[in-house]
Amino acid sequence: MRVLVTGLGTFWGSKLAQALEALDEAEVIIGVDTREPRLPLERTEFVKADSSFSILNRIVRATQVDTILHTHLIVDSTQMRGRAMHETNVIGTMNILAAAGAAGSPVRKVVVKSSTLVYGSTYQDPYFFREDMRRVRTPRSPVERSLAEVASYVRDFAEDNPHVVVTKLRFSNVLGDDIDTPFSRALRRPVVPEIFGFDPRMQFTHEDDVIGALCYAVQEEVPGVYNVAGDGTLPWSEVCAIVGKRRFSLAPVMTDLAARPLRAAGLLDLPSEALEVLRYGRGVDNSRYKRAGFKYRYTSAGTVHAFAQSLRLENTIGNARPVYRYERDVEDFFRHSAAVVHETEAP
Repeated sequence: MRVLVTGLGTFWGSKLAQALEALDEAEVIIGVDTREPRLPLERTEFVKADSSFSILNRIVRATQVDTILHTHLIVDSTQMRGRAMHETNVIGTMNILAAAGAAGSPVRKVVVKSSTLVYGSTYQDPYFFREDMRRVRTPRSPVERSLAEVASYVRDFAEDNPHVVVTKLRFSNVLGDDIDTPFSRALRRPVVPEIFGFDPRMQFTHEDDVIGALCYAVQEEVPGVYNVAGDGTLPWSEVCAIVGKRRFSLAPVMTDLAARPLRAAGLLDLPSEALEVLRYGRGVDNSRYKRAGFKYRYTSAGTVHAFAQSLRLENTIGNARPVYRYERDVEDFFRHSAAVVHETEAP
């Protein structure tokens, strides 16, 4: 395989490049981003560039990649807002698909990392979604609107390019030792928010299963759209109890407005789309990807318990992990210098 990873400077891009490096069949790995990788990489070639069509098209043709792993979709509106989010999610995806579908393109597989946010979470929406189900109400938040647009472009690309295997994975709320998400940030606080009068059932995916699911799609032929989430759901009150956190209540009326001063004071990190999940909850059917051959390591409850254990470990020994800093000259030396003795060359 010759793989192009978008968003190499993000957590997921760097983690996935690391995972791909461990695969013998991954002959070439190229990573594209405007930011440096967040983790040390041995074989991945980093191209510091934006996601414009002209650059992506040149990279695809020059490297003859056959697989594109698109990880750079913003699913947390606290990271980016308005026009910048639309530029990253919608325009960036359009450029990637255009490069993959251009005349003479060597690309034969596209894997897209998306979110169950596309389903929405309102009083009119069903609690449990299958892949073929649609949300009832039009998306209101910018992140949900952008993900809905991306979904339509990916669907059109798959129909227009039947020779390309297109896989889109929709992930539920993610928890893990390293990942930073709205719900992981909320559960790390001394007191955790809830909405008065609501105790929604929640579904979680462990960060290791996110990596595993995407790598499985890269290695196998699994065209289509799949939900990825741990088995089962838990009430939010039980999630907080497992993690060992007390709760404070937000007003059930005009909740997002009431949350603004808390966000401004740094006491609340949940964006409006996460508050909707905290009110109504959401579950998705994960059986289709299991039927395609993927095996989960964690259930929803197992994900929460593993996260709680990680928090207890952090509280006991701290979390002073060394921060990796990418330095191109140093990386070039270790990769290309004849003075460096690699493990396979050692006597």
